[in-house]
Amino acid sequence: MRTVADRYAEYRRRLNAFGQAHLLAFWPQLSEAQRVELLSDLDQVDFERCQALIETHVQRRPRVAFPQRLEPPEIFPARPDPSRVELYERAQLAGRDAIGAGRVAAFTVAGGQGTRLGFDGPKGAFPISPIRGAPLFQWFAESLRGVERRYGFRPPWYIMTSPANHAATIAFFESHGFFGLSAADVRFFPQRQMPAFLPDGRIALSAPHRLALAPDGHGGSLRALAENGALEDLRQRGSEYISYFQVDNPLVRTIDPLFIGLHILTEAEISSKAAQKANDLERVGNFCLADGRLTVIEYSDLPEDLARTRNPDGSRKFDAGSIAVHVLSRPFVERLTAPGATVALPWHRADKKVAYVAADGRLVTSAASNAVKLEMFVFDAIPLAKRALVQYTPREEEFSPLKNADGVDSPATARRDMLRRTARWLESCGVTIARDAMGEPAVALEISPACALDAEDLRERWRAVPAVVRGQAWLWA
Repeated sequence: MRTVADRYAEYRRRLNAFGQAHLLAFWPQLSEAQRVELLSDLDQVDFERCQALIETHVQRRPRVAFPQRLEPPEIFPARPDPSRVELYERAQLAGRDAIGAGRVAAFTVAGGQGTRLGFDGPKGAFPISPIRGAPLFQWFAESLRGVERRYGFRPPWYIMTSPANHAATIAFFESHGFFGLSAADVRFFPQRQMPAFLPDGRIALSAPHRLALAPDGHGGSLRALAENGALEDLRQRGSEYISYFQVDNPLVRTIDPLFIGLHILTEAEISSKAAQKANDLERVGNFCLADGRLTVIEYSDLPEDLARTRNPDGSRKFDAGSIAVHVLSRPFVERLTAPGATVALPWHRADKKVAYVAADGRLVTSAASNAVKLEMFVFDAIPLAKRALVQYTPREEEFSPLKNADGVDSPATARRDMLRRTARWLESCGVTIARDAMGEPAVALEISPACALDAEDLRERWRAVPAVVRGQAWLWA
């Protein structure tokens, strides 16, 4: 076993070779515990990869050519048009068969903390359901239990954490008995981190004994699947399709048979869900055909005049917003993450404000961007696929993200949208829902996804639902 002194000597040689010797400048004054923390941070850095990125993305700004031709792509509708009725029927059956045969797995990107929500802990532990206050992780676990009830097989669940919340996430699941799931079917692994760079290419120190590290973006989730053995576990289980979603969307369908079936029948390598944008400048990626290839253009990269362009009928031309829901074929992920892969996700540069320790030990802060962070985006896999598919989904059914403590995309709007959806499902069963003067449900409503996954599932299971009147709460869990 290598000692701290051995590891220090090794890193001293390596850092000198990569021009990062300053990272050990404060070593003599560090405590033994601080030295261990610094070495642990250094262990997370791929210095060979960073050296190449410093030259191409930090010391100079990478040139990103905007597509010469940008057009809206063909998108499968949420419900079939007359020409697709038979395809959708076959897709529904194909998806159900794949789920029941154990060929589908769930994958949640859950590296975020609840800081922006005013919550101390992993974002997945945030209480969200309208009556019980069930946390996001519990809500998704109940959804997987509902999938098992309806389709006969419970998909394994892979959860990507971050170094900041990995231990807390595992402890949260353990303290709640994995919310009724088998611990053997829930696998946690941490996301890789990338250092923040100063403009000259030096890696920034956030403290004399800590590197300024940040997650490498949701695109890093594919690399994390491979590096942590999850891809091999998927292969051994016979899981061919990975249902990807992010932890901050309580309306998401964790496993959608129609979506999975369309992915299978069209032989897509990656499929994505889109929602019609709430407004021209909504902060979501835009599905586009860029020089003939399906891709996602970030809201910040789509020129405003294009974002506001209308079709002859007055509809928005670029109206397909990405909601970060995908199905990926396992062999496709294996191809992208294989050693020496000829294609890989690109890195993106982001100029950020970073507090860092100067050579004299002072903490330097800035009101302007003073450092560079690098990250990958999972949607950059789309143009690398041999075939890719996009399907619209009603945002009121499947998209209400948790981003802010209040206002838009907040817990209040998410719970409102959960309540509205439950009311619609109950009304589709013939239930009378009391509503206020604004037309909003006037009662608290909640249906666990373990009991009903969607309106159709509810209708099949519930034959005589009593009327819900003002002043009552209605819970099925």
